[in-house]
Amino acid sequence: MRIDRCYCFQRTFAELKAIAQQHKVTSPEALQQQVAFGLRCRLCLPYVRHMLQTGKTVFHEVLREDVA
Repeated sequence: MRIDRCYCFQRTFAELKAIAQQHKVTSPEALQQQVAFGLRCRLCLPYVRHMLQTGKTVFHEVLREDVA
């Protein structure tokens, strides 16, 4: 399994990473102020969060965020 994008908006994590670096943002919420992603199914949010922490843009494992 290759996970490399927000499927609802078809934005690759590589594209999102470049935008995050350009605008010097470090959270998905701040990145959403610059570009639309993660607003529908929200399944990409754990990947974007991990991408912002590690720089990784392609994932082969399922990531989940705990729901409070």
